[in-house]
Amino acid sequence: MTRQTTGVLDPNRLARIGDWMQSYVDAAKYAGASVLIHHGAAEAYYHDAGQRNLAADLPFARDTVARIYSMTKPVTSVALMMLVERGLLHLDCPISDILPGFSQMHALVPGAARLDQTQPCATPTLHQLLTHTAGFSYPFNPGILAQQMDRHDLLFRPGDGVLKDMVAQVAALPLAFAPGSRWEYSVSIDLIGRVIEVVSGQSLAAFFQDQIFDPLGMTQTGFSVPAGAGDRFASLYTPLAGGAFALNERSQGGPTLRLVDEAGSSPYHGASMYSGGGGLVSTIDDFMRFALMLRGGGALDGARLVSPSTMAFMRRNHLPGDIASMGVTSFAEQPMDGMGFGLGGAVVLDPARARVPGSIGDFSWGGMASTFFWLDPLHDLTAVFFTQLSPSSSYPSRSQLKALVHGALL
Repeated sequence: MTRQTTGVLDPNRLARIGDWMQSYVDAAKYAGASVLIHHGAAEAYYHDAGQRNLAADLPFARDTVARIYSMTKPVTSVALMMLVERGLLHLDCPISDILPGFSQMHALVPGAARLDQTQPCATPTLHQLLTHTAGFSYPFNPGILAQQMDRHDLLFRPGDGVLKDMVAQVAALPLAFAPGSRWEYSVSIDLIGRVIEVVSGQSLAAFFQDQIFDPLGMTQTGFSVPAGAGDRFASLYTPLAGGAFALNERSQGGPTLRLVDEAGSSPYHGASMYSGGGGLVSTIDDFMRFALMLRGGGALDGARLVSPSTMAFMRRNHLPGDIASMGVTSFAEQPMDGMGFGLGGAVVLDPARARVPGSIGDFSWGGMASTFFWLDPLHDLTAVFFTQLSPSSSYPSRSQLKALVHGALL
């Protein structure tokens, strides 16, 4: 695929990024971080700062393994589209055609105060799952469905059993709303992961390894910390008083870097749950290879996962307007005004309405531990940011980083 690189990146202005990263470390907002930027086919900038493990005084380095959480979602979305390209699925397929437990669906009535206040509704389609318009939720969202998910701990964490069993628990709950009527960030991509398992006949881990990671040379990416990684696995920190996903329990005057998971004792050393919505760990170079595949129209270094047409389809806005227009009340990894949603990530429709410097058509997503990536087709620019602080809503680092990069584009 021919690259049309526009503009140049000023090295002196790029150097501001390192100062900005160090300011986050000095203020004890992030323990450590790294950023990698490609312009066209070449690396344009790399920098790291701080530590991956504060107690052990280990640096946040280029080979640091980190939890990418929801940056798993674009990987799962690509995997599903690989099956679509093979004629094994179509996007208007109801999920119940593959997972019968989702037959005879019910949704909460508008204004419901109890979980039993429901009405029959259509079964969500795979397309609605991919675009978070299916009616599912997350335990950390507002609303009574999210509260019930929280009570049953339906978060698809690495040590939470196996995917098939947790998907069955989700199927036993009503939807938060009728499919297609709203947008709500949800576990729907975890359900897509189970669809991939049933249709392919492989575990999600095996499918990812055989069909995506091996072809792209992503040797440090998986649901478990790679063998031999040892203490390269970064610690996870949070400023919250509760768990790293307890978004309403921010500490008042407490530590900004409270340790919640670290190498040696982490469930990521032997994950049983293959969460297509948030289960992968990776290094910054490994994930850059995936992002460059997205930017390259579905291929990298001779390995083609999907066609250029399919990749262009994925990077289009699949909503009737921006995310904000869909009655959003949920947590989201990105701004909602001026942002559409494709298959696996957000799409910039209007940078001014999003209030973040960028280009129309930017495709991006992030993870709960504040990781982030985006690709800019106008400038042929791809950027990946790694750190390990949950939740990602703690600081405006993503919008600041985009502004810094665009400030270096001349």
